[in-house]
Amino acid sequence: MISLPGEIALPDTTDRAKTPSPPSGLAWASLSVAIFSGWFVVTRLGLSQNLQVWDVIALRFGEGALFLTPTLLIGTSRLPLRAWPTGIPLAVLWGAPFIFFVGTGLRLTSAVLASSIAPALMPIFAGVFVWISRGQCPRWIEISGYALIMAGLVLLVWCSVPAEGQMNTMGILSLIVAAAMWGFYTLRLKASGLSPLQATALICFWSTVLYLPIYFGAGLSNLSRASAGELLFQSTYQGFLMSVVAVLAFNRAVATLGPRASSAIVALVPVAVVLFAIPVLNEFPSLIALASICGIAFGVMLTAAPEKPERY
Repeated sequence: MISLPGEIALPDTTDRAKTPSPPSGLAWASLSVAIFSGWFVVTRLGLSQNLQVWDVIALRFGEGALFLTPTLLIGTSRLPLRAWPTGIPLAVLWGAPFIFFVGTGLRLTSAVLASSIAPALMPIFAGVFVWISRGQCPRWIEISGYALIMAGLVLLVWCSVPAEGQMNTMGILSLIVAAAMWGFYTLRLKASGLSPLQATALICFWSTVLYLPIYFGAGLSNLSRASAGELLFQSTYQGFLMSVVAVLAFNRAVATLGPRASSAIVALVPVAVVLFAIPVLNEFPSLIALASICGIAFGVMLTAAPEKPERY
C-alpha cells in the first residue's frame, strides 16, 4: 500500500511483476521527446492560423479525458474515488496552466525559442528543487551538465535573435515559469504513488473538469473558425498524441529513470526541433547553433549519468 497526503492509501499499481529496465526508460523518454518536439511546431502552426491558446488547451485535455478517464474506473489502473484529488497538484503543474504559459510563450516568441527555453531549463529546475527539498546536492558531473545545457541554450537563443528581432520579455518569462512547473512536476509525480497511466488520466480529467466550464462559460472557443482539416489535425496531435501517448511515455520514463535523468533527456527537445527543421523546413543551423546543439547533448549525457538510487 502507498500512503498519500490525507491518510489515503492507494494500492500499489506499479509494475510489481517486472521492474522496467533503464533501456526501456530511455525508449519511453525518446518517444516523449519526439512527440514534444513536434508539438511546438504543430501548436505554433495552430496559433498562427485560427486557433487560440484556449482552444489548444481544450483540445488537448478534453480529448485526453475522454480517452483515459475510463481507465480510472475499470481495469488494473482502477483508482478509488477518494484518491482522485491526488491528481489535482499534477494537473496544476502539467495541465492547463502549464499549457497556458507555454502557449503564451509560443505566441509571443517562436517555436525555436519556446522549444529551447522550456525543456532545456526544466532539468535545471528539477535539480534545484531536489536540492532544496531533500538536501541532495547535485554531483559535480550534474552541475557540469547543467552548465553545458545553459551554455547551449544561451547560444541557441542568441542565434535566433537576428531572425526573430527583439525578444518578447513576457514570452520569455512565461516559458521560464513553464519550465519551473515542469521540473517540479517530475518530483511530485515520483512521490505521488500513482502509476504512469493513473497520473496521465488524472491530469486530463482534472484539467478538463476545472478548465472547460471556464472555457465555454467565458465564450473563449474559437473552434468554429477553424477548418475541418485543421481541427482534425490539431485534435489528433493535441488530444491523442500529446495528452495520451507523450504524457504516458514521459511518466513511464520518470518512473523508470527518476526525475533528474528523465528531465535531462527532455532537454534534447530543442535539439530535435532544430534537426527536424533541416529536412522539413529546409532550414540549416549555423555553426554556432550546431555548437550549441553539441553542448546541450553532451550536457544531457552528463546530467543523466547513472547515480545511486534516489530515496523518496
